[in-house]
Formats: sequence, C-alpha cells, structure tokens
Amino acid sequence: SLSPPPSPSSDAELPPDGKRNDYDVTFVAKVDSSNLTRKPTMKWLKGKWLDLASKAGKHLKFKEAYDRNTKIYTYEMNIIKVVDGDAGGYRCEVTSKDKCDSCTFDVSVEAAASPGEHTPYCKGAAKKRSGDADEDAGELDFSALLKKREKKQEEPKEEVDVWEILKAAKPCDYEKIAFQYGITDLRGMLKRLKKMKKVEPKKSDAFIRKLDSAYSVDKGKRIQLSVELTDANAQVKWLKNGQEIKPSAKYVFESVGNKRTLTINKCNLSDDAAYECVVGEDKSFTEVFVKEPPITITKLLDDVHTVVGERVEFEVEVSEEGANVIWMKDGVEINRDTAGSKYRFKKDGKRHILIINEATKEDIGMYQVFTNGGESKAELEVEDKELEVLQSIADLTVKAAEQAVFKCEVSDEKVTGKWFKDGVEVKASDRIKMLHIGRVHKLTIDDVKPSDAGDYTFVPDGYALSLSAKLNFLEIKIDYVPRQDPPKIHLDTSGAGSKNTITVVAGNKLRLDVEITGEPAPTVCWMKGEQVRILSSNTTSDTLHLCTSVSNDEGRVRVETKKTVSSFVIEGAEKDDEGFYSITVTNPAGEDKAKLFIKVVDVPNPPENIKCMSVGEDSAMIQWDAPSFDGGVPIKGYLMERKKTGSARWTKLNFDVYESTTYEAKKMIEGVLYEMRVFAVNDIGISQPSASSKPFMPIAPTSEPTRLMVDDVTDTTCALKWRPPEKIGAGGIDGYIIEYCKEGSDQWVQANEDLVSKNIYRVKGLPAGEKMLFRVTAVNIAGRSPPATLTQAVTIREIVENPKIRLPRQLRTKLIKTVGEKINLVIPFQGKPRPIVTWFKDGAPLDDNTVGTRTSDVDSILFIRTAERRHSGKYTLSVQIENMMDSADIFIQVVEKPGPPIAIHVTDVWGFNAALEWKPPKDDGNSEIIGYMVQKSDKKTKEWFTVYEHNRRPSCTVSDLVMGNEYSFRVFSLNICGFSDDPGFSKNTAVICKTGLQYNPAPFKEQDMCRSPKFTAPLVDRSVIAGYTAAISCAVRGFPKPKITWMKNNMIIGEDPKFLMQNNQGVLTLNIRKPSKFDGGRYSCRAVNDLGQDEVECKLEVRGTQFEILFP
Repeated sequence: SLSPPPSPSSDAELPPDGKRNDYDVTFVAKVDSSNLTRKPTMKWLKGKWLDLASKAGKHLKFKEAYDRNTKIYTYEMNIIKVVDGDAGGYRCEVTSKDKCDSCTFDVSVEAAASPGEHTPYCKGAAKKRSGDADEDAGELDFSALLKKREKKQEEPKEEVDVWEILKAAKPCDYEKIAFQYGITDLRGMLKRLKKMKKVEPKKSDAFIRKLDSAYSVDKGKRIQLSVELTDANAQVKWLKNGQEIKPSAKYVFESVGNKRTLTINKCNLSDDAAYECVVGEDKSFTEVFVKEPPITITKLLDDVHTVVGERVEFEVEVSEEGANVIWMKDGVEINRDTAGSKYRFKKDGKRHILIINEATKEDIGMYQVFTNGGESKAELEVEDKELEVLQSIADLTVKAAEQAVFKCEVSDEKVTGKWFKDGVEVKASDRIKMLHIGRVHKLTIDDVKPSDAGDYTFVPDGYALSLSAKLNFLEIKIDYVPRQDPPKIHLDTSGAGSKNTITVVAGNKLRLDVEITGEPAPTVCWMKGEQVRILSSNTTSDTLHLCTSVSNDEGRVRVETKKTVSSFVIEGAEKDDEGFYSITVTNPAGEDKAKLFIKVVDVPNPPENIKCMSVGEDSAMIQWDAPSFDGGVPIKGYLMERKKTGSARWTKLNFDVYESTTYEAKKMIEGVLYEMRVFAVNDIGISQPSASSKPFMPIAPTSEPTRLMVDDVTDTTCALKWRPPEKIGAGGIDGYIIEYCKEGSDQWVQANEDLVSKNIYRVKGLPAGEKMLFRVTAVNIAGRSPPATLTQAVTIREIVENPKIRLPRQLRTKLIKTVGEKINLVIPFQGKPRPIVTWFKDGAPLDDNTVGTRTSDVDSILFIRTAERRHSGKYTLSVQIENMMDSADIFIQVVEKPGPPIAIHVTDVWGFNAALEWKPPKDDGNSEIIGYMVQKSDKKTKEWFTVYEHNRRPSCTVSDLVMGNEYSFRVFSLNICGFSDDPGFSKNTAVICKTGLQYNPAPFKEQDMCRSPKFTAPLVDRSVIAGYTAAISCAVRGFPKPKITWMKNNMIIGEDPKFLMQNNQGVLTLNIRKPSKFDGGRYSCRAVNDLGQDEVECKLEVRGTQFEILFP
C-alpha cells in the first residue's frame, strides 16, 4: 500500500471576495511516493465510473506538481464557476503497479440569495474558517457583505412523505427531489428506496414449485433440478448461462406428470453456472455451485533435530499442483508479511518447502502445514553446537634428526586453533609447519632437536577445550666395549606378568620400539605365545639384521631394526593380533627375555533385538539387548534415533549417552508409523546402527460409544443401536463388543464372538420377562474403550404394533415408464410382529415371472428388469397382522413411441395453399397423442421442411407454397415419449398451377461471399474492480464462419468455468466471473478459417477494492 502523509483531508479553496470567479472551487490531493518505483497515476471520478479527465476544459482544469525534496506529488482539480450540475459524489484514485489507494468526498451546491441575481454556493467536504467581519478575519469570511433582510413569516407547510414521492418518481428525478427536500446522503437514499420497492414476488401461474435459489454438488457427482408445473402437458426449456441445453448423456430430461427434472451427470467445474427453466413467458432461476475435491497431503512432514546455526527445511507434498498451503508454528500462522528474513517459502510443483536459514533456540517448537483437506505436523529440536574430538593427539618419542608429527581431528572443519609448547604459542618457521586441512590440524617438526622436547597443546578457537601430548627426545649412545656384555632389553613398561599391557585401537598402527644392548650384538627372537613370529640375528658387531625365517604375516606384522633398536610393527591391528608376546635376546655372554600383552580394542557391535514394548497416544516404550561384543572396553551407553516409515531422514533423540536398555520415546504424532535404531558407545567410539525395529504406531484407545439406545425388543431378543465415539484417533475402530447382564448382577456376558463392524446389533437368546442391562465397548489396536451403558434396564417382551404402509410421495400419483426401462419400487411399512405381505395386480394375486418382489422386516420391493406395456395396471400391496390389515394402490403406465398417422391425403388446393387431413395412428404407444409434426417436400429438391412442429388436430392448411411446384407431405405423431420413428406419407400431391403470365428473369449471378476473417471492432483496454464480473467484446466478419480462440498471455483459455465465451452474429464476448488481481494481463482473440486469420488484443487491469489516499 502507499504511504501518504498523515491527517488525510480535502480542501475546498474559495477565492477572495470581489472577483468574477468568486465561486471557483479547488480540490487538492497529495501522494507520498517515497516507497514507489515509478510515478503514480491519478484519476478524478464523479459518481461510479465517470472519468473527469474526458471533461477537462474551461469548466474543469487539472494540475499536478512534484517536490523532489519530500517526494510528494500534488494533484489539483479546479471547478470554474460552480453550477447545480456539479453537485454529487466524487472520488480520486491513485495507482502504481499493483498498489492503489482512493478517497471519496461529496459536493453539494446551494443557492445564495442576493438582490437581483441567483448565484450558486459550493459546499464541499473540506472544513472552512469563519469569524467576525473585521480586518483579522480570514479571507473566506464575507459575512460583512451580507445585508440584513426581514424575516418573512413562513406559512405552515403540510407534512409531505418524501419517500412516497420518490417511489412514484422517475430515477432521473431522484437528485432533484433529494435537493428539494434536503437529502444529502444520496447513496443511503437509493439503498432505502431499493428496499422499499421490494415487493412480494409475483406468484407464477405456470409453476407450482420453482427451483431452489442455489444448489451445491461435489465434483464428479450427479445433481437433479426439478420443478412442478400447473399444466402437466406444458413444454419446458432448460437454459445454462442463457444458452438452451440439448438432451445428451450428460444432460437428461425427465417428465413425470406435472414434474419436470433436469439431471446433470458427472458434474465438473464447467457446470458451475446459472440455470433457468422456461415455461412460456414464466421463468425459474437457480445457480449451481460445484465443489472441488479437497487438497490432501501425500507426503508428511519429518521431524528435524539440528544444532544452532544450521539450515532447516520442512518439506511437504500435496495432491494438486498450485495448491495453497498455510504454515504455522505453535498455532501462529507464518506468512510472507510476518516471515521477514527468518523464513523463506518455496514451491516446486506439488512440493512446498519452509526454509529456516539459521536455526536458533527460539525456533524450537511444533510446525504445522494445512490444506483444505488435511494437515501434517513435525517437531523441530535445536541443540547448542558442541565440538566433538574425533582423534586426539598422542605422545611421541623421537630421536635426533627425525620428524615429529602431532595430528588431531575435530568435528567442525571451520574451527581454527593455536598450538602451544609448555604454555608458549608455537610460531611457524622453516623447520616447524602448522597445517589445517578440513577437520584435521597438524603440527610438523622437522629435524627434531633436544630443545623440542616438552608438552604440546592444541586449543580450538572459541571453545573451552584443549588437546595435549608430550614429545620425548630419545638420545641413543652406543659405547664399544671390547669385552663381552650380556644382552639386555630396555622397556619403558619393564616388569613381569600382565602389567606389561599395550592397548591399540583396531585398524590403527602399532609400533613398539625396544632398545637392546649387549656385546657382541645379540640375536632377537619375537614370539606370540609359543610360536616364533620373526627372528633377528647379528652379522656385524654393531648392526642387527632380520633372519630368513619370517611368518606368513610378513608385511603387515614385521620387525624393523635400526642400530640397537628392534621395532615391532603391526599395520592395521586386528582382533586376532591380541595376545601374549615375548622378546628374547641372546649372545654368547647371556640371555634376556621380556613378556608383554597386546590388547586390541574396537567400537562395540550394534545393539540387538530392537523392539517396541508398548505405545501411548504420543509415546512408545522401546527395549533392546546389549551388543554381543563390547569392543574390549565397557559400554558407556547408547544413542537413539527414530524416523517416520517411508522417510530417509533419521532424527536423534539424545545427545548425551543413555545408560539403560529401555527408553521411552515421546513427542510423536498419533497415527504415524515410526521406526527406531540404537547405537552403542564405548571409550573408543560409536558402533554401527542396529537393525531398524519393526514399524510401530503411537495410538490410544477411543472414547466410549455415544447415544446407545434400544431399537427393538421381542420375547427373546433385543436390538441395540449407537453412534461412533466422539474421539476415535488415528487407530480407527476395529469393531464393537456388546455385553449384557441381569439387573442387579455384575456378571457381564459377551454377546458377540467376533467384533461387530456396524452400529447396530441384535442380542439373541435372552430370557423372556427379565430386566436386562446392556453395554457397548469400542475396540482398536490400542485396546478397549470405556463402555457405554444403558441407564435403565430393558424388559424382554414382544411389543405389538398395528400394520401401516408408508407410501412414498412419488408413488401416490400414476408412475409412467417407457418400454425397456427398469422399475424398482421400495415401499416401507411398519408392524409387529412381522406382518404377512401380499402383492396383487388388478385385484388378482400377482403371478408374473417377469415381475419380482422381495420383502424384509421393514419394506417390500417390486422390481421389473425390463418394462413392457403389459406390465401397466394397478398394483396393490397388502400387509396383515392377525385381523389387522393395511393396503396401498400403485398405478403403473408403461408407454412407448406411437405409430405413424394413417390415411394422409390432400383434400383441397387453392392459390398457394393446400389442405391436409389424416387419421390418428392405430398404435398410440399406450399414451395419449398430443400432437403431430407436418413436413413438406417439392419434387425438384426432394428436401423435407417442417411446416408445423406441434399441430394438435388431425388436419392442417399448408400456406406459402411456390407456384409451379408439386408438393408431397408426411406427418409424424407425438406422445409423451416423443415423435414416432416412421412418418405417414400423403397418398396424393398438391400441384400449384402457374398463371398465364410468363416472366423470364435475368440469370442470377452468384456472388463469391468467401473472405478471410477481419475484426471490424477491436478489443479495448479495460480497468475493472476485483470481485465484479467483467466482459470484453469485439466483432469479426468472415466466410466460411471462422473458428474463434480466446487467449490470456498467449495461453489458450480452455473450458475454465471462470470464463464464458459467447458469439452472437459475429459479436464476440468474453465474460470473466468475479475477477481477481491474478486475472489481469493481455487478452487476445484469434479468428481462423480456410482463407486466413486475424487477431486483436487488449490489456485488462484488475484493481483492488481497498484504498488509502491522504489529502493535506
């Protein structure tokens, strides 16, 4: 909307006294354009649609100005020398693109009396200043110029009822009468007058019962429009939007007695229109509204569990493209006006997506999406962002000139950090390098020196977290001793037994460096248990070498030797590598041996046997078994995830480990299938996910059934009926259980073995004369509902009821059917005990194999699969209980088309006329002959033309025959089924003799009328108000008759019920019902025939109905 200055007002500026243009009036409007991208368009209107721009001249002048500083447009309208005709309602409208605003004001003109002249005085909607006639008075104050006049005594006037005068006056005199009697609110006057003129609708002579004012039908269903006529033989016409409807498979006409019915099969949006039934000069109107099927949700929302700062998308899929949906958060609607930059909406065909750019804690809640046929909801959970250490840095022991590499890995690749040595930040140099690649941070030290030893720490920026490790510098000295020294093994974990344990994570590399001394160089033997794995022996006095005896694991498990160090290496440790290992060194001076235990640890196996133990309305109890292998490290706890069945997105249920093996999952949606999976966690890491549980659905039992009552009682049975529970839930209803007990007892007996699906049940085998209590319980997958119990006991005994037939209204008059139709009559009756039912035809018991009957406790059915004329007659239904009886008569008449008339002959010929006579047909089709259709044919053309379409008598006179031609005639007979299939032909012909004059006309030269289409009247640009039916028209000529195509924005308009296309003798009209802003655009009309084509177009602008223009 526009943002004009505050305090809207309209100023009627009257010039100072003394000038000839004393009574000019000026109206000023100002528009704020600070929020507009282009110059606005201003229109001054009088009344409803009169654009005053077309009246600009000496009497009306328009001005506009623009202030660049304030960005305000000023528009003025000057009325020069106001006259009486200038009185009335005015409106100014300003538009800019899709924004519009308006303001209305009224102008009344009064006669100012002065000696010798009559001058009009304008009284506008603006406020005027007034005061004493002194020097300080405003310029508009001219009261000092008025002369004092004596007051004339007014004669008492008779009270006049102005409304009676207006009711009798012509509409063109309304404004004059309103001015005369001081009525200023012309619109209010017209509204009141319109209500007063409303009279009772004239009762139609042709209709007993007219159409209803409106009908409603679902798309694809059938609807019947029916009227009742005073004349049973009257003919009716059915019209749709003013066009006559012809009978077809879609539109079926029925005529039974004085009732006329139009049946519309398989209604679609094109059937949403105005209909009328015409009988002579009388008409009955109605309107049919076709309701579209509701938009359903085909893909539901998924729950989302995320961390702060992440992007979140809620996606839903609906059944129709272009459908509108409503998004809500915790019951508050989210739309484009309130979304701001927080939310974004996206449409992609049937998919609708709500996007949250950066999630915060404030976004936690329940999100819902609604259509007119369904809804879906999902929960958003947002957790604080935590940094997870995927790999910590480890202690290093290196020797001089070697390379030391500290490496760690964190969960967020955007995190930066700093390295510290003994609390002092490490700076990069040629020897020290720091790398950050993705989630991995490395500190590399080349050519290690003794000064590099110390504690190294990595601190991530923005997190209270640090990772530390120690760098040990190993200095090796070998002294040559000429004498022999016994060998010795130097281990950091020296000792015996299970204390020498080395733990390695499965898949990681194990490197164990063992310093060995002894002279001469000892032989090294590594063993696992009692099996020799790898041997080493000396060949020189200062170097250890590998022996030729190597195990099958060479390459993955190996020994590396360097000077006096023997390194035991396992590449990619496996579970089989776990066990006791020993190292033995020997030389001539002695032997040394050390044992150690290598323990291989891993992440645990997944949990097993995930299952749902129980469910509630929005929760479920989940249980699982611990993993079969804990990875060699105790299980710390478990992580749980769930998802909706059919979805691929899993939602975390906990961030902190959960220690128990039983978990209650909450905040689920009732009626939705879910699956669960569980991860096991130990100190090494997280296991693979378990197998998904079987799908389960949170549901709750229904509420108790409602309106339980007794329907019928006999000597041993009791029939009960009830209504479904008010609260059913997503679990639905599987059926009902009916129980009974004697009054005063609490021993309830179940009456039905299987669940009852219907809402009625007859309990049998009850003791006669006892008082019994009954109750009904609803059952679904969640269990039984609370029972609904009868408040009073029921006495089991038979109730006697007199027989009575309730004949339907349509069977109280003669039922007329055509030959071949199906007859199916359902006649209800009442009576207890069950009455004896008997059918009669024409007073005799019904004995016809082609007529079937079927009788139940409450009604009897008479059906004939294919009606024949012999089935006509009086059918009587009799119901009897002992000596009490009731009967009803039904009259059925089966009719068909009549035969042709007979004995058709020409009785007389005179001038240009011929007289015909004939006799009625031998076979009237079991129905009265109501008329005849007469046709003529001349011997030259042998083409038949209708002379009389509905002639009641068996004779007629045919006029306007052509001289010199010989005519033959044929006649069709007509009854309520239609015209006869075959006509009767005249036995003789009528010859129209020529006169004695001979006229030889000039030969006729046919003119070629073929021409290509040409629009004689183009389409004109239009601006209409939203919600008011609009029409655009043009005219075209061409032969052969061109094919007309209407288009909007170059797209063909099909059978859209919103548009009605008409062609009346070449005048083309496109009616648009209740247009909205989306109906605006460029409309074009194309005419095409075999000789060419032509096209015209126009622009249609649809304006809104809410306006806000401020006046200074």
